[in-house]
Amino acid sequence: MDKADLAWLSVSTLLVLMMAVPGLALFYAGMVRSKNALSVLIQTLAVFSLGVLLWFLYGYSLAFTEGNAFFGGFSRVFLQGIFDPATSEFVMAGSVPEISFAAFQATFAGLTCALVIGSFAERMKFSAVLVFTVIWFTFAYVPIAHMVWYGSDEVSGLLFAAGALDFAGGTVVHINAGVAGLVGAYVIGKRLGYGKEALRPHSLPLTFIGAMLLWVGWFGFNAGSALAANETAALAFFNTMIATAGAVVAWIIAERIIKGQPSLLGAASGAIAGLVGITPGAGLVGPFGALIIGILTSLVCVWGVNGLKHMLKADDTLDVFGIHGVGGIIGALLTGIFNAQAFGGPGLASIGEIGGQLWVQLEGVLITIAWSAVVALVAYWVSGKVCGGIRVSEEVERAGLDISEHGESAYHS
Repeated sequence: MDKADLAWLSVSTLLVLMMAVPGLALFYAGMVRSKNALSVLIQTLAVFSLGVLLWFLYGYSLAFTEGNAFFGGFSRVFLQGIFDPATSEFVMAGSVPEISFAAFQATFAGLTCALVIGSFAERMKFSAVLVFTVIWFTFAYVPIAHMVWYGSDEVSGLLFAAGALDFAGGTVVHINAGVAGLVGAYVIGKRLGYGKEALRPHSLPLTFIGAMLLWVGWFGFNAGSALAANETAALAFFNTMIATAGAVVAWIIAERIIKGQPSLLGAASGAIAGLVGITPGAGLVGPFGALIIGILTSLVCVWGVNGLKHMLKADDTLDVFGIHGVGGIIGALLTGIFNAQAFGGPGLASIGEIGGQLWVQLEGVLITIAWSAVVALVAYWVSGKVCGGIRVSEEVERAGLDISEHGESAYHS
């Protein structure tokens, strides 16, 4: 065991936990109306916790043990076999205890499930959210994690075997969650008053605090994915910094040109776009490539939350697809380019290999989109049947989910 690796992975796990609660929770809560702020906070906390619980029960085993190209096996259900209480011996995963790796990956699973709720915020039943999470986690998150990240001498995951590059979750986390959210926006329908009245964020300071917590936590997300305190972690750490900074500046300039005024919400969204974009290539590209990825992802996401959103005619409440889905797609594809040594990356030896790698990256993107969309569609349908409908009543939606679903109010006059 390498104590430095264990210490870094443990800190990274805490940083990813901070990304979800409070980071993502506050980022989302500030963007909804005040009458729904608490509903987003509790949904984020509950869904993240449910994802971690399911990861312990069977998710880790199905994602990170040998099985077939799509699912692992059951040798690690309840994390059995990782620790022997009689001898106090831990099974190792590289230079760290496997239980530490399982804990790190548990935060990814919980966070990905929590990302999805932003698309249907302010109108989905709490019970339906939980039922959906169980189904989508089991049949979308787990198999895609296995397909992308599990490799062995016997049977590797489908996309891992194909050579797809995804350092910290461009496909597994962001495209996966973004597509599931977009499907939910269509299935559940638009919020009352959408397109007819202003549905403004109630607290941009909360959103700003959440976004900056996400940025800080993302260093654990990306650099922690090196699974060691080594040079790759250092590269991923710096790339996470420079890509995000470039993305913030790019979004501000784009808004100034398009709208005449840069906005705080736009700058915060730019930060998230840059973080999403660099995630698949954090340890697989050089700093120059990271900067270009951050800038390009940010600019495409400006279109994603404006032009594309209107083209799709979907009420993706908090732009989960527009930023996470679109940003994940752009980041995954650009990783296939800037991984090349000719562009400062540590991977592809010649420019001639870029075309083949891009094709593999595109395959990963398309498989993730199709898989997540189908599972999400089924999961929404089942949760609606189980919960007597997937959407709250019109009266509840008008009153707000805080008081109607949870008996609490975030603010009192």
